[in-house]
Amino acid sequence: MSVGHYENFPVGSLVLPRRLRRPVHAIYAFARTADDIADEGDLPNEERLRQLDNLRAELDRLAAGQTPHSELMQRLEREAIRPFNLPLEPFYHLLSAFSQDVVKTRYQHFGELVDYARRSANPIGRLLLHLYGHTDPLSFAQSDGICTALQLINFWQDVAVDWQKGRVYLPQDDLEKFGVSEAQIAEGRADAAFQRLMAHQCQRAHKMLKAGSPLGKTLHGRIGFELRLIILGGQSILRKLEENYYNVFTRRPMLGAKDWWLMLKRAWLKK
Repeated sequence: MSVGHYENFPVGSLVLPRRLRRPVHAIYAFARTADDIADEGDLPNEERLRQLDNLRAELDRLAAGQTPHSELMQRLEREAIRPFNLPLEPFYHLLSAFSQDVVKTRYQHFGELVDYARRSANPIGRLLLHLYGHTDPLSFAQSDGICTALQLINFWQDVAVDWQKGRVYLPQDDLEKFGVSEAQIAEGRADAAFQRLMAHQCQRAHKMLKAGSPLGKTLHGRIGFELRLIILGGQSILRKLEENYYNVFTRRPMLGAKDWWLMLKRAWLKK
């Protein structure tokens, strides 16, 4: 389900048609670079935001019909944006989400998370649909459901990891509703209250993933196969979370060789 730093992104695997691998890699490089600026290393927040603003200025140059300065953005224009006539709005949305990650570490309610996913994950799905030539409203809506679900699943499997970065993506109003404190997250205590909280969040993600899953059968050939693998990966992580009683503090759910074999089989058979 995830490759490298940017976890909601299928990184142009050999499953994809050859003609799409270069543009997919170029889009991934942009997303990974921006994500790393926001999330990796020890840069002060002001420097992170400055570097993200530089990428935004490069998009502005593209929007104005000018050549960007950096090799990263020249490659993006040359291999993805220009040959496939990609819209720039999804790239702006990604930068908006990554900039938000620099300064926002808590989310009051679920709607704020969905809005974040609308800018951090959904643009990737929409860009891929543009590459595939499927830009109808239904495909966009189903893709948004899948991408938002995958973003949420990443949050739920990474509660402990994100705490170490000073971030809590579990909605604050749900923490209060289920009687879970941030002190408990710091302790790594997955008691019954925490399990109920996580089950609630995972059920939300599952419903979104299921609502978008018909897109995996609508898209044909290798593209549909890849998407079905991604959907099955999300479902597998949700299942592993439940089987481990949502204890993400002692073991982060990961996909093993057996999981991949079953996923490949189900994706091939469209089950």
